[in-house]
Amino acid sequence: MFNEIKIGPLTLHMYGLMIAIGFFMALLMCLTRGRKQNRNEDVIYGIFFCAVFGGLGGSRLLYYLVELPAIFEDPSILWNFQNGYVVYGGIIGGILASLIYCKKKKESFLVYFDLVMPAVALAQGFGRLGCFFAGCCYGRETDCWYGITFRNSRFAPNDVSLIPTQLISSAGDFIICGLLLLYARRKPKTGRVASAYLVLYGLGRFAVEFLRGDYRGSIGVLSTSQVISIGIVALGIVMYRLAPRIGTRDDETV
Repeated sequence: MFNEIKIGPLTLHMYGLMIAIGFFMALLMCLTRGRKQNRNEDVIYGIFFCAVFGGLGGSRLLYYLVELPAIFEDPSILWNFQNGYVVYGGIIGGILASLIYCKKKKESFLVYFDLVMPAVALAQGFGRLGCFFAGCCYGRETDCWYGITFRNSRFAPNDVSLIPTQLISSAGDFIICGLLLLYARRKPKTGRVASAYLVLYGLGRFAVEFLRGDYRGSIGVLSTSQVISIGIVALGIVMYRLAPRIGTRDDETV
């Protein structure tokens, strides 16, 4: 696809633009839903920035771990920040940073965890559109009608029909966002919207990994992300059962 749009002297990079749109839309969704739930707007902003910076740090750290053998051969990878970010690292880093922030502010983390996770899925949907324009996170070769062909990508093989895993992932993220919003309307117990995200995203990511064609690290026959997905789904199931009780205790102590 195309990753650069030139408007006179201005060059827009679609990957960065989609991520920026995703962040903006996620923040807007959190603020809108937060006002309806009478949540502290300052806390929402704080969580947002913690999630952004924690997510960037986590995604980079996990990339280093996955690429450790390559880094030993070429240490310059450590300071090449044009690429090299792993989504799961971003999710984990963002959650941990937000958890620490809520603890310092003495706010119930699970309440805000439920609030922000539909927005996280929305942001991921836009982010995967960015991947599509850039050509990263590409799929395996295919002869099927739905295959896409890149012509000048720096990441994907060019002039080869590939499974559009970026678009599949993007559609899945948007669907997860919609499902979580519908579920939230039923006012489930504290922590269950977030746990539903963990289960849905983990299952979806595990499945899409079978279609990916880029190198992502491996543990046995599974990719690194598939192994993490198993843990994320397990965490979501456990959290679904235990989070309501934890959330009740948090509400009593805040």
